Amino acid sequence: MGIGSKVRRLALLAGMAACAFGLSAAQAAEKHKIFLSMSYIGNDWQAEAANMVKAMAAHKSLADKVDLQVQVAGPNAQRQIQQINAMVQSGAEAIVVYPISPTALNQVVKNACDKGVKVFAYDAEITEPCAYNVHIDQLEAGRVTAEWLVKKLNGKGNIIAITGVPGTSVDDQRTKAAKEVFAKYPDIKIVGEAVGMWSQAVARTELSKILATRNWDDINGLWMQVGCFTANSMQLEAGKKTSELLPCAGEGSNGGRIQMLPEGTEVEGAAAPYAPAGAQRISYASPPYSGALALKLAVEAIEGKD
Repeated sequence: MGIGSKVRRLALLAGMAACAFGLSAAQAAEKHKIFLSMSYIGNDWQAEAANMVKAMAAHKSLADKVDLQVQVAGPNAQRQIQQINAMVQSGAEAIVVYPISPTALNQVVKNACDKGVKVFAYDAEITEPCAYNVHIDQLEAGRVTAEWLVKKLNGKGNIIAITGVPGTSVDDQRTKAAKEVFAKYPDIKIVGEAVGMWSQAVARTELSKILATRNWDDINGLWMQVGCFTANSMQLEAGKKTSELLPCAGEGSNGGRIQMLPEGTEVEGAAAPYAPAGAQRISYASPPYSGALALKLAVEAIEGKD
């Protein structure tokens, strides 16, 4: 082969490589630019939800379609508004958001929608009509758990209430519904109440403060958005027998549900307090995969499947 032929061949290969590179770049450019906007992240649920969104973005069904970027505003509505504005300006096609407030983000969300951006809130709600909301019935969660506790106590007793992240629709609706139930029973007294931030660690701190002026014998039951596992653990630490654990209405943490199993049930790796105790519980869950579902639905909306 002559030099001229080699040059032509190299030129052809270079051209093919350039075309392949151009195709690859074009494919990358075709990915949908989607942001995950998080607010408060100081509990296990939020970490799990974020990980599930990232895992969904990396799944083979979406990996070639989604360019996911994550921003955290903390429990600060103004910062979340600023971040969402910046997301829109940077070319977001969709925003998956855990809103710190059901109403504070309405204007920035409407502005995003007006520019063609799809906005999907998960777990907590946004009241702006153009937003999509992926969540369970939080009012029902508050009502059913409160009714269960009242029934367990035969309509009479002192209870402790531990709420969630203030300002979110989740906390507002659960707490509102529960207190409406308790208000129907004048002999049900909320003798201690604290903000728990949906965190087992915060629940322990707040329960310790309440119990500084009371003891477990003064309490008949607990209504906790998150923290029943911790409350049961603290009672066991205080010397209560498993048969003496107070009824607790709350979340679906793994530890709490393990404690609900009949005492003696074999569970691999179980060790007190993370062990079957026959605890009196009702447990519900707002699934952390709601964020991943919101991402999947956002992609479908971008592609015109809504």
